[in-house]
Amino acid sequence: MKGGNPHSQNITSKLTHDTVEQVRYRVLTHFHTTPEDYSVIFTAGSTAALRLVAETFPWVSRSPENSGSHFCYLTDNHTSVVGMRTVAATMNVTSTPVKPEDMWSAEGKGAGACDPDCQLPHLFCYPAQSNFSGTRYPLSWIDEVKSGQRSPVRAPGKWFVLLDAASYVSTSPLDLSAHQADFIPISFYKIFGLPTGLGALLVNKRVAPLLRKGYFGGGTAAVYLAGEDFYIPRSSVAERFEDGTISFLDVIALKHGFDVLERLTGGMVNIQQHTFALLHFTHSALSSLRYPNGAPVVRIYGDSGFSSPDVQGPIINFNVLDDAGKIIGYSQVDKMASLYNIHLRTGCFCNLGACQRHLGLSEEMVKKHFQAGHVCGDDVDIIDGRPTGSVRISFGYMSTLEDAQAFLRFISTIYLRSPGGQPVPQASTSDTGVLSSKSDCQSPQEGPCADPAVSSGSYPDINTVDLDLSQSKASSIQPIPQEKVAGILNGDLGSHIVTNIYLYPIKSCAAFEVTKWPVGSQGLLYDRSWMVVNHNGVCLSQKQEPRLCLIQPCIDLQQKVMVIKAEGMEPIQVPLEEDGERTQICQSRVCADRVNTYDCGENVSRWLSKFCGRPCHLIKQSPHFQRNAKKTPKQGHPPGTAVALSLVNEAQYLLVNTSSVLELQQQLNASDERGKEESFSVKDLISRFRANIITKGARAFEEEQWDEISIGSLHFQVLGPCHRCQMICIDQKTGQRNQDVFQKLSESRGRKVNFGVYLMHSSLDLSSPCFLSVGSEVLPVLKDCGVS
Repeated sequence: MKGGNPHSQNITSKLTHDTVEQVRYRVLTHFHTTPEDYSVIFTAGSTAALRLVAETFPWVSRSPENSGSHFCYLTDNHTSVVGMRTVAATMNVTSTPVKPEDMWSAEGKGAGACDPDCQLPHLFCYPAQSNFSGTRYPLSWIDEVKSGQRSPVRAPGKWFVLLDAASYVSTSPLDLSAHQADFIPISFYKIFGLPTGLGALLVNKRVAPLLRKGYFGGGTAAVYLAGEDFYIPRSSVAERFEDGTISFLDVIALKHGFDVLERLTGGMVNIQQHTFALLHFTHSALSSLRYPNGAPVVRIYGDSGFSSPDVQGPIINFNVLDDAGKIIGYSQVDKMASLYNIHLRTGCFCNLGACQRHLGLSEEMVKKHFQAGHVCGDDVDIIDGRPTGSVRISFGYMSTLEDAQAFLRFISTIYLRSPGGQPVPQASTSDTGVLSSKSDCQSPQEGPCADPAVSSGSYPDINTVDLDLSQSKASSIQPIPQEKVAGILNGDLGSHIVTNIYLYPIKSCAAFEVTKWPVGSQGLLYDRSWMVVNHNGVCLSQKQEPRLCLIQPCIDLQQKVMVIKAEGMEPIQVPLEEDGERTQICQSRVCADRVNTYDCGENVSRWLSKFCGRPCHLIKQSPHFQRNAKKTPKQGHPPGTAVALSLVNEAQYLLVNTSSVLELQQQLNASDERGKEESFSVKDLISRFRANIITKGARAFEEEQWDEISIGSLHFQVLGPCHRCQMICIDQKTGQRNQDVFQKLSESRGRKVNFGVYLMHSSLDLSSPCFLSVGSEVLPVLKDCGVS
């Protein structure tokens, strides 16, 4: 519908206002209450609803005369609830975290603190359902706390209860006529999947008059004066607290969300039964998985016993264990799952209190992990042998039995390494009555993630270029003789030398192999100077577009052009440098770093769009912009000076040791338990790791012990290992995915899927031309001793 601003009086605006009011009634009906008991305040999400309570609750500050209000919250609460304590602190209000076990034992302990004459307002917040483990806390606590039968702390006064229902109401009915919490924040995104950024605060009308509002915005005033401090709020609770124009089109869409939910499922009771049946089936199967030595495959975190939907929501939180009982980091599990098109949630899920409790992390450990570089949301999953987070799966009304089975098959295949050893359980007769086996949404793909759209045609040999000592005398592109390639890749220990040099002019596209190449301040000249972005300017990689590996860029330094080729496409040229005055600077991001770039033109954009089958642009890092590395060498750079990066992920160079590749090749090419023989050549494996420098002459994985190396006249600091992702599963000749490489590397390398090491210049004098050459001697220095 076409909507008008509901703050106006024209016909369209009045229609919008009336429609929004009807949606409020629909929301209240969904929660079995009426406008006589509750008001619906639309907010920018459940977090905004929580902040609204914190800022308007009638706190009483501590003083010599009284102890003031108390803000108590269950430690198993979302970050957004815990964050309310900062607002309470500004009001000089005491905040107290309450452990679940203490709240369970608090029944009857509040009676002694009851004083009918004391009206000090206190607020207790707890979740109807833990977003970490799915544990459901009793709704009966609402009345018990308000009546004084159960008290979070012994304090005279009047208790109010905020029930965080955002996680709970996504799969279960909530009857506010029976459980009358004072404040209920909800998120519609969690119920319907959209619209994002829209939530609500349901406020008990008996409490609403107590709320104290400071700021007032458009639409909330009955009358005010600009020239003096005179303001009268509107009488309606919703209008008084909805500052500015609400997102009325999204609000109107909620009616259709409720209609569709009812039509597809028959209501929240059915959704609760369906999701719990999926949970019960998956939990039973997952908890029964055992290694051949009898050790469990997973450790599940929870408090309920998964016995009924009254005590457990459709969430399973766990960590995967190895056969010795050690936890496998959640980041590694997540990467493996993505190979099967299964997308997991990992970390602490914005609930550090529950994470600490279940993982046994003390406050000191959390602080130590932060000092070690771990922050919420990153992939640092194991520190000093202890997990920093876990893995979570959850079910919604669109989840199916096939989804659950695909997940169980993934766990069994990857970690038991025997798809036929422990078959995925089938749903029992009791389950099939409530489990839907089909859905309008797609279940995760099973088995290898082959992309039928990816070309598997022939792939021309990688071109190479040989350079004289100056760029002006660059020779034409020449292939390396095959007999030389065979000698390079034999992996025999002997002279420790560079055997291959690769640059990747376009990020995530094919390698360009050279025998000698100039070095610049950012690394190899023109290495990852360009990248392909989508129509929104977001960088595309092989993770989203595997066919990028079939695009072959070649640099001609003499002609000062990059020639881009691909099968079935006419070659196209892009100048190495653009006229700075005619280029328009745009901004993009690489690994969370902002970079200034310029668009390389419509011709190459049309070429890429045609090849990829979607709108694409080629952009190049601006020569006037310096992207600084987060990690800097320990020596060789004056304090305060930054190390420049191109559009690489982390460092200027990536080095791979041929002996390490050979060891991986032997593991991959060994017959598995089914007798199936896989074939991976060394050259194929090297191409998957997308390194700049390939060496031979060192033992397998010896490079991880290096502190620094010299290659000819160039000196490098070793920054550490490269943590691998699923891109190594992509065959760089065909674009086809095969998870075996990542899986075998994961099995053999243990906790982290590391392969190759990052290098950065420790010192570089560009006053004269510098080159990196095949055949140069490599002199590494070990971390704890001298030259290797």
